[in-house]
Amino acid sequence: MVKVLFVCLGNICRSPMAEAMFKHLVKQEGLEGQFQIDSAGTGDWHIGNPPHQGTLDILKKYQVSSEGLFARQITPEDMEQFDYIIAMDDSNIQNMYKISGKQEGRNTFRLLDFKQELQVKDVPDPYFTGDFQETYDLLTEGLEALLAHIKQEQAIS
Repeated sequence: MVKVLFVCLGNICRSPMAEAMFKHLVKQEGLEGQFQIDSAGTGDWHIGNPPHQGTLDILKKYQVSSEGLFARQITPEDMEQFDYIIAMDDSNIQNMYKISGKQEGRNTFRLLDFKQELQVKDVPDPYFTGDFQETYDLLTEGLEALLAHIKQEQAIS
């Protein structure tokens, strides 16, 4: 079982969108039984809340299920239990290290690092930009590249 955790600031915009989209992508490929997929935020402001309405709207637009998405905060245990911890930007990574008390993580990556040809490496936070379509588009590219990477690294077919 490959365990993937998506992380952003508050766990109401980018990371739950990534979680839902990645579950959808994995299911389309018939691999859902081989993955455990979750999301978390580095902040505690929204714990227990559903995703932002903009996230829900864009997921609905693309017929991606948002069922079961509720905000939670990342824990030090998450840093050990997940095979891939996928942050949306550099500040998320730095905040994760503060929470976990670590200086680095062997399993910690920025999502867009998997899409080498993209100039942008941080997924902008639509909570501040208001551009949920841009976030969806960047996540689409990053998540496809992430899945290809995991399939190759883990020899999943």
